Amino acid sequence: GGAAAVLGSFRALVELDQTGEIRGGGDLHAVLCIAENALGASSFRPDDVLIGKSGLSMEINNTDAEGRLVLADGVAFASGGELGAVDDIIDVATLTGAQMVATGRFFAGIVSDSETMETECVRAGKVSGDLCHPLPYAPEIFTSEFSSVVADMKNSVSDRSNAQASCAAQFIGNHLALEFQGNTDKRWLHVDIAGPSTSKSSGRGTGFGVGLLVELVTGGKDIPKE
Repeated sequence: GGAAAVLGSFRALVELDQTGEIRGGGDLHAVLCIAENALGASSFRPDDVLIGKSGLSMEINNTDAEGRLVLADGVAFASGGELGAVDDIIDVATLTGAQMVATGRFFAGIVSDSETMETECVRAGKVSGDLCHPLPYAPEIFTSEFSSVVADMKNSVSDRSNAQASCAAQFIGNHLALEFQGNTDKRWLHVDIAGPSTSKSSGRGTGFGVGLLVELVTGGKDIPKE
């Protein structure tokens, strides 16, 4: 769901704003982080310790939390300099069932280290119809949920009743490059679309996130009609 939203919005932005003038110039990148639930001899197992692209080690205590492992690598790649200077990183994922508990089936749950980015996302959601609601961002509280005695962190929380959707976002944020962490000139936004990405009645995808990202990236500027 998240990768589909990123791909769809990237295509729309490239077609609607080929010069980048509307969004204010600069490069626009799409990094697709895709995981498949499949059994095999090389599948990871409980208690395995993996090393992410960020260089941080992760103890596997939940094999169903596999998507966040590749998403963590994605934000590490995007923020690590291989794409050049990056100012904003937006990750989108059907990350947690807990998002539906927190914000329901029609609102995405968002977490950001920038209040301005959070406000911009809520506005973009209202304009596009892809509604969003902020979740708590508190690294000083949520990071400890992933404490491990054998790795830098576990891949899932120890307390499922402690703002689990925010904690999952924090897991992703842990893998941002150091220059992103605490740097007010760089912004990170996490969008959990587990609920609104799929129609409950049909079970099919809704396309949620495409309009949101287009509106967010263009900053509310009118896109000329041909």
